[in-house]
This record gives sequence, C-alpha cells and structure tokens, in this order.
Amino acid sequence: MSDETSASHPGLLPDRFRQAAKPGTVLLRLETTQSREGALDGAWWPRSRDIGAELPGLITALTEHLGPVLSVGLDTDAWDDIPARLVIDDRSVHIDRYPVGDDTVIITRGDRDHFSLLVVPPQASREAALAAMTRAIEAGGTDSARQILIATATATATEPPAEAT
Repeated sequence: MSDETSASHPGLLPDRFRQAAKPGTVLLRLETTQSREGALDGAWWPRSRDIGAELPGLITALTEHLGPVLSVGLDTDAWDDIPARLVIDDRSVHIDRYPVGDDTVIITRGDRDHFSLLVVPPQASREAALAAMTRAIEAGGTDSARQILIATATATATEPPAEAT
C-alpha cells in the first residue's frame, strides 16, 4: 500500500511507518491491513519504563494517523509511577490500570475501537526488538505477545532458570 492509498483509508498508517526504527523517533509499527485480523495490531518499543516520558510520543504518533486516543490500558506492575491521566497535545488521555501483563498496551480510540500493541522490553537488543515488532504486525498472525517475545529472545526472565540435574 502506498502513502497515497493510505490517505483514502483513514486509520491505516502509510508504509513509511513500516521501515526500521531510527534513533530519536517513536519506535512504533502498526499492521497496515484493513482487516486487523491478527492477534496484535502493532508493536511499541519504549526506551524506559517511565510512562510519563514514553507515552506522549506514542500518543502523538498514533493521533496523527489514527485520530484522537481516549485511553491507554496498561499493567501497573510493568511501569513506574502511573498517573490516572496525562495531558498530551492539549488532550486528556485516561490511563486504565490492569493486570494485563507487561507484554501489551491497549489503545482506545472512539467508543469501542481498541488496538493491542506488543510492548518490547526497553532493554531488548535492536535486532531482537525489530524482529519482535515485525512478527507483531504480520497480517493474520496468531502468536500472543508473550510467544513473540520468547521466539525473538526479547522476553525478560521472570523466573530463575531450572537447575541442571
């Protein structure tokens, strides 16, 4: 799909956003198909677990191409100091706190339009992060966020390794 084609289909990001992330930009990739049939709608690679520092860039990028974001759902255990809302670009964005796991963020625009984004751990290597982001936007993909992170070696160890016997 070309950038011109995207303009005729509101809600889809132009292909230029599918290119590899570059330093200094919001590290975000979204599925660009109209069907949105995959388990995930995209992926986000924040630089830290400071939601106040990371979320404004994400919301600004999403709003530019998808329209106003009303709320963000995320796991309270995965982020530092989560406020109830943030004002981003003169708009109030409600932050819903759920025990959803640190592998996803749920973005809501409109009444019932939800986008589920894989959250790549900030400490992931560039190669692993880009591989995870690419898998997350595969059209019709069925892998969960956790499965993608494990398959691309971006998952962080949550349990100590089993002892060798």
